[in-house]
Amino acid sequence: MASPESRESFAAAEAKLAADTEKATAAQLATVADEILSVAALLRTEPRLRRALTDPSRSGRQRAELLRGLLAGKLSEATVDALTTLVASRWGRPVDLLDATERLGVDSVLRSADKAGKLADVEDELFRFGQIVSGNPELAVTLSDPGAPTDRRVKLVEDLLKGKAQPATLRLAEVALEGFGGRSFEFSLVRLVELTAAKRDREVAYVTVAKPLDDADEQRLTDKLSEMYGRQISLKVDVDPKVIGGASVQVGSDLYDGTILRRLNEARQAFAK
Repeated sequence: MASPESRESFAAAEAKLAADTEKATAAQLATVADEILSVAALLRTEPRLRRALTDPSRSGRQRAELLRGLLAGKLSEATVDALTTLVASRWGRPVDLLDATERLGVDSVLRSADKAGKLADVEDELFRFGQIVSGNPELAVTLSDPGAPTDRRVKLVEDLLKGKAQPATLRLAEVALEGFGGRSFEFSLVRLVELTAAKRDREVAYVTVAKPLDDADEQRLTDKLSEMYGRQISLKVDVDPKVIGGASVQVGSDLYDGTILRRLNEARQAFAK
């Protein structure tokens, strides 16, 4: 959703859905999320439909009626109303409509987890799952291969997570398999962790250390970063013995690399000159 008009269109649909589902239960929100994500899957496989639903030669009302005709009686009223609000607005590019539909579905998954009081669990489970995948090259290649059948990759993720993670975590991992927002599987997971943290009004800090931090060290680092950035920080710690010592901390585009590995690399470069 690169253009301002696309962001405004998404915001209008998001507000409509939030108002219509304000009193919905966690289970009802999960159903709405599944419905929206099923429409995103349809848009992904039907580029002609995407173009028709963003065609500027049609009025917003005509585009909304086209989508309503496809969905009415098949999905809940709240889902249909939110999606028709989406297509009735203006879009910079047809792919922006797909991205917005995916994002609306993800937001509904997160609202469901929040309603169930499981949002922090989902955030941590997504991060840990990303670590498991990145630590297993064969698994990473299999899950990241867009040429592999999606249902086979979904089954693999289900086998890994079912009974060990929240339903919302599993659903979001499936979204990542589809390439959330056009990203790779790995970066889709990263973005979903960040969106989950943002739902809790937190910024994610990725920390790499040679050995695990104890609770006191984690709390000191969290407090320091929260003070620096003026908001609560969600710490995600990765243990990598290759950094030897020290710590690397990344918050958004800010990188603070105080590892011994970085210093050794700088020394090697200096001697090579």
